[in-house]
Amino acid sequence: MSQADLRVDAVFEGGGVKGIALVGAAAVIEAAGYQFYNLAGTSAGAIVAALLGAGYTAAELQPILMDLDFTTLTDPATMLSRIPLVGSYLGILTDLGMYKGDAFFTLMREWLAAKGVKTFGDLVLPGETETRYRFKVHVVASDISRGNMLILPDDAQAYGMAPERLEVALAVRMSMSIPYFFTPVRVTNTLGQSCYIVDGGLLSNFPIELFDTPPPAVPEWPTFGFALVSDPTEPAADVRVEYKVHGPLTLFAALFHTAVVAHDAHAMAVPDVAARTIRIDDRGIPPTQFDLTQPQKVALYDTGQTAARDFLATWDFEQYKARFRSGAPEVRRHPGLARPSTDHVAALRRVPGR
Repeated sequence: MSQADLRVDAVFEGGGVKGIALVGAAAVIEAAGYQFYNLAGTSAGAIVAALLGAGYTAAELQPILMDLDFTTLTDPATMLSRIPLVGSYLGILTDLGMYKGDAFFTLMREWLAAKGVKTFGDLVLPGETETRYRFKVHVVASDISRGNMLILPDDAQAYGMAPERLEVALAVRMSMSIPYFFTPVRVTNTLGQSCYIVDGGLLSNFPIELFDTPPPAVPEWPTFGFALVSDPTEPAADVRVEYKVHGPLTLFAALFHTAVVAHDAHAMAVPDVAARTIRIDDRGIPPTQFDLTQPQKVALYDTGQTAARDFLATWDFEQYKARFRSGAPEVRRHPGLARPSTDHVAALRRVPGR
């Protein structure tokens, strides 16, 4: 089997600055010969998915992120935001966020333009007709004005825009709008209503189901999930999170975090999902720690690589299908594409460091 036969879809979890770990894991998957077909993600995961979909390799992204000073992305929302100690909170009151997000938006545009990508029309996969497979990249965001989870570019139609014309950098900017940190993206829907779009993690931080063929049908190739967890050694079904509530502020924080993680924690505990998810140690680093040190960046990248190598050491697509999708015909997504290879031993030999 050639390397071209190792196809895989990928879904990347959000995690702010911890997205460096996702790139580390993706680098090992690429080095093993896999080729990403459809990609999706939320927040930091959307950034990684969009850049890989645009044509970057994970190996190319590694030095870009290592050299990036994340504090340059924290552009104050207003002049008031520059006031020491209280300025950031004034930004929340006046602009619904401490940082404008313009610095990130501009940088994302530049990164994508370097690969000749501007709109989702540049990411259409030839020969694909089904909506959820037609675009190489999908981005998850949350419309908090209407209580809707958005799958972009498909849901751009609700805002009077053809999916092909939606700017990729804008969709990613929507997805990474961590509430209270970055100002929401404001758009108008087809009814003329003003809508505020924020971080997709509010509704689904790990949209692993986006490309799934409903059971018991057999997928033509697998979908790998890339998830950031506090303890990879703990079985997904046993993960417990505790939020201490001592007053109004901690109550709000507990409500917010529960909304973000409950759905996805449940999804990761499903055996089918757990079997194809690369669980990456997040090193206990908060997603909004923009002043990451170089050693912390290196540690995150390395832990992503370690998680992916451990995953590939036991992954077998044929065994996965036999366990979770037995007794059903294979669903051919695209007649012209070859089936993925299951030569994982040979693939692992191509992974540096093993």
